[in-house]
Amino acid sequence: MRIAHNLFVVERDVAIVLSGGGMNGLLLELGFLQRLRASPLWPRVGWIYGTSAGALAGTMAALDRLDDLDAFCMRLRPEQTFRPHRLWQLPLTGLHDYALPTTIAEHLEPVEQLAEGLAESPIELVVCVTDVGSADEAEDVDGRAFERVYGSRSTSPAEMAQAVLASAAISALVLPVRVGELIGTDGGWVRNFALGHAYDNPEVHAIVGFRYLAQYPAATVENLARLRQRLERFRAVPPVRALIGELERAEARQARGEPPHLADMVVRLTRVAISRNTTLEERSAQERDRSVLELRELRRDVIEVAVRNALPGRRRRVRAELERRFAAARFPFRHDRALPTLLVRAEAGPIALDASFRAGLEWPEATKRALIARGRVLADEALATSEGRALLTSHHAEQGVA
Repeated sequence: MRIAHNLFVVERDVAIVLSGGGMNGLLLELGFLQRLRASPLWPRVGWIYGTSAGALAGTMAALDRLDDLDAFCMRLRPEQTFRPHRLWQLPLTGLHDYALPTTIAEHLEPVEQLAEGLAESPIELVVCVTDVGSADEAEDVDGRAFERVYGSRSTSPAEMAQAVLASAAISALVLPVRVGELIGTDGGWVRNFALGHAYDNPEVHAIVGFRYLAQYPAATVENLARLRQRLERFRAVPPVRALIGELERAEARQARGEPPHLADMVVRLTRVAISRNTTLEERSAQERDRSVLELRELRRDVIEVAVRNALPGRRRRVRAELERRFAAARFPFRHDRALPTLLVRAEAGPIALDASFRAGLEWPEATKRALIARGRVLADEALATSEGRALLTSHHAEQGVA
């Protein structure tokens, strides 16, 4: 894909891949994207692949509205994203209310309007959603069990808006949402870091990725103990006495290192699923590149050995036949190219915001600024490496009349 850029026709051949990561990941990705936006790579970006927080950051980046995203994040409060439900609602509605769609509409613009802008953007946004409506694996699509992928060039704006919101709907907190006929939720369960999708795009010639390494704080019993103490004065009421007993058993499980309650178990399973699929995604990409390079060497060596040992009159024909056979070979990986890939992996570290979404939680602006600044520093460090410099100096631009 090519666009006019000043006096050059610039080929958009770079893909950005953004992982999930909650508010910490969103802020780090914002700083990372701000640096990329100011680099020579940006005019070459043609695709952004994002999941969960990466879908939100990717939306604003594809619209070239990172300043708006910055201002939005500075105003954003925890209860405007996932608002804790009252105790009696939990068995029926989940732990939290999904407040983020309303907040985006009030402080940016309705997601449907953002999606309309995506349809016109020179950068395509691709998001991953987990399908929790399929009855079994027999309903799998394209060989990807329970994963659904939406691109802003092939999906209607109304459905694309729903896909972005579904991808960011943390299923440990909220119920799934509708995406057309699909029941979708947090894409991190199936593909937290869509590196493989970027590899599968034949128009992509280089990848820049940001993977947030999530920190999952262990559940604490302080809240359980506090609630139990408040209920002690009502112990004479049978249902309250039963609840106090459950709280005591939960505290005992926590003391043994076990999940104190179901919500903590869901968080642990989320950590396992996201960490594992992300690690496998990176490993698969690395193995693809190694296979491509090894096949390239093997092809060269086999042809040279065969030609060298052929009769002089047959050498040209042997070379042509082997070249044709190798060219016709088909493998389950893209064997025609090894992609230059620059990946940043980052934790929020000691400046991390509390990701629990508990009632009364605050996100200080100074901490938000520090996380954005850290994202910019990480991008600078990556671009300063030999791999980063090679990406910056390589190009597929052709001079022409704009």
